[in-house]
Amino acid sequence: MTDILFYHLMAKPVQDVLPDLLRKSLSRNWNVVIHGTDEERIKALNTYLWTYQDDSFLPHSMKGEGEAMDHPIWLTDEDDNPNQAAIRFLIDGAKTAYTENYERVIYLFDGHDRQALTQARLSWKEEKAAGHTVTYWAQNAMGRWEKKA
Repeated sequence: MTDILFYHLMAKPVQDVLPDLLRKSLSRNWNVVIHGTDEERIKALNTYLWTYQDDSFLPHSMKGEGEAMDHPIWLTDEDDNPNQAAIRFLIDGAKTAYTENYERVIYLFDGHDRQALTQARLSWKEEKAAGHTVTYWAQNAMGRWEKKA
């Protein structure tokens, strides 16, 4: 059964949180899909991951920039899994119909956005009703994750 994690962002935005989560995923030899809802947002995140830190590299790409299987991190606005990812990050309200195809699915949502909170609560209920193991993590004031449920 797929583990479902909800990450409630309070101290840092998604682009500042993703690099650490991606490094942890890669350290487990997991390919990753980052799934957003807007192509322009995906393009901006793609650019950000190339420039966010001078001394770090996260091997990633997106549609139109190479073969997915050559990249352990794939960014998309579609519900696909072209690099055979084990973990899927859902951002900006994205959803997947293929939860069971992953070891983990992680919902990242902005705690300052009322609509994002409402959608995350709905997704929580849906995932629990589907029988998945669901865990909730919240950022503390320092940006560290604390397991809440």
